[in-house]
Amino acid sequence: MRFSLQREVLLKPLAQVVNVVERRHTLPILSNLLVRVQGGQLELTGTDVEVEMVSRVTAEETEAGETTVPARKLFEIVRALPDGSRVTVSQREDKVTVQAGRSRFTLTSLPANDFPSLDEVEATDRVQVPETGLRELLERTAFAMAQQDVRFYLNGLLFDLRSDALRCVATDGHRMALCEIPLEEGHPGKRQIIVPRKGVQELQRLLEGSDRLLELELGRNHIRVKRDDVTFTCKLIEGKFPDYEAVIPIGADREVKVDREALRSSLQRASILSNEKYRGIRIEVARDLLRISAHNPEQEEAQEELEAQTSVDGLAIGFNVTYLLEALSALRDEFVVLQLRDGTSSALVRGADHQRVRHVVMPLRL
Repeated sequence: MRFSLQREVLLKPLAQVVNVVERRHTLPILSNLLVRVQGGQLELTGTDVEVEMVSRVTAEETEAGETTVPARKLFEIVRALPDGSRVTVSQREDKVTVQAGRSRFTLTSLPANDFPSLDEVEATDRVQVPETGLRELLERTAFAMAQQDVRFYLNGLLFDLRSDALRCVATDGHRMALCEIPLEEGHPGKRQIIVPRKGVQELQRLLEGSDRLLELELGRNHIRVKRDDVTFTCKLIEGKFPDYEAVIPIGADREVKVDREALRSSLQRASILSNEKYRGIRIEVARDLLRISAHNPEQEEAQEELEAQTSVDGLAIGFNVTYLLEALSALRDEFVVLQLRDGTSSALVRGADHQRVRHVVMPLRL
């Protein structure tokens, strides 16, 4: 096996796959990348058995073959080489040599036959989405996923495939984030899958800001995302996601429209003096005015006032300030709307101009 590439051209696919590889693993082969050269193309595969990333690039001076090499070491070597270097990788018996200029490195390889591959995905549903659309879905929702919750189905992101739209939904039981994009080509029927946290994070790292169409293949136990230069496969979380539509507040008809950046800045300042454990802040709505206050056990207090467009008067409600700030950071609109019902009900936070992105935040008793 042999191939040659410019350092920068090799570094991109290496960076895509190396993050999937676990640093510490009981199986030595899982610390390696599968390197395959065939028909003038280099294919790099990394996996932790749950998530698999396959990246492809056209190579030069190739000799067909396959082997596995230590993922992190190969990545660090290539990254440390000077810009513009030509990197040549070749294999003899169980050693792989990496050469660039006067630099030469010899790595130990393991047989390619021992490298695990994920089961073939039998796609029951296929849908095409623009890369920018999928990236937006993840950016605006993934932060609300639970972390190591005993309700394992919350430790991931729901992909809700509908006849005319794709929704992503995340919740940790205290807040919920929802975003949807329309599908140009309709899809027959409905389908829900839960993608685990690591899969979502790797997918976020992979997606770029282009309008290329990606193909999503949904199988019984896997999701696969295909782009011309990379294929991402991930096992799904088995379980039933909560009925998230039941969480969206009904009857929250008291609306407060406010400048998003002004609200975010006020909340950040007030949060400095909030209780470090509960992160509680109090929001009071008066006619055309929003008051934000916070205090802590040291008897310190913060107060902020900002203009708001509202006819609501005399409503007070408490929130975890972190949840509100993360919801506002995931929105892009100049103005946001807080939809409230009373001081003990969840609030709906959305952009002023559309309902495509919605966040639900539970109240906090202060």
